[in-house]
Amino acid sequence: MNKPVALITGGSRGIGYGCALRLADAGFDIAIGDVRPETDCAEALDALRARGANVLYAICDISDGPQRAALIARIRQTFGRLNVLVNNAGVAPKERNDILQATEASFDFVMSINLKGSYFMTQIAANWMIEQKQADPAFAGCVINISSISATVVSVNRGEYCISKAGISMATQLWAMRLAEYGLQVYEIRPGVIATDMTAGVKAKYDAIIANGGIPLRRWGTPDDIARAVTSLARGDLPYSTGQVILVDGGMTTQRL
Repeated sequence: MNKPVALITGGSRGIGYGCALRLADAGFDIAIGDVRPETDCAEALDALRARGANVLYAICDISDGPQRAALIARIRQTFGRLNVLVNNAGVAPKERNDILQATEASFDFVMSINLKGSYFMTQIAANWMIEQKQADPAFAGCVINISSISATVVSVNRGEYCISKAGISMATQLWAMRLAEYGLQVYEIRPGVIATDMTAGVKAKYDAIIANGGIPLRRWGTPDDIARAVTSLARGDLPYSTGQVILVDGGMTTQRL
């Protein structure tokens, strides 16, 4: 039997790799597009294969159109199908600067990957999913965008990151409405404070927030917390939902007195 195929951008570590592990366990074959050399990811890729997944790894800077196209072409050649796109690849500003001093170069760097890259990766994947749906009405496909609580929670020392994630939220709704006629669902997962390489440099800050009750569940989130939500959506557990936000933030953004 042909297993469903999931593409995870930025899937060699952190949240993306957590998603790859869960999806492999759920019976998916895995394609990963990332910028790290494959040799640096060999152990992680072997762990996916040990779970029974066929795995394709391809170098891809999602901010670059030809590289996006080449990644999809390799998935076509290797698997002949794509059921799930997880738009996970993302970057933080190289330096956190107050928005009064932040540079255009930093803005362009963050937006080109976080927003432009995921938007146009969705475009190319969605067109292929439509093609598959028209060829086989039983085809099931979805797009899952990994954004952040920064889509709505302000951090004035990384405005470009917040704007990129707010843009992903709108992109989710746009794609959900455009693809609904084909039965293709689009979701946004909005992580809170997750223990990854990206947050390692601000660990003390978030440790203090947790200690002071700023996160009601009083712990850091893990990549697996996000991966559980991704896998549920990828399996089709919410068949009558699209364009929706799923918060995985330990209750951090819940309004309370």
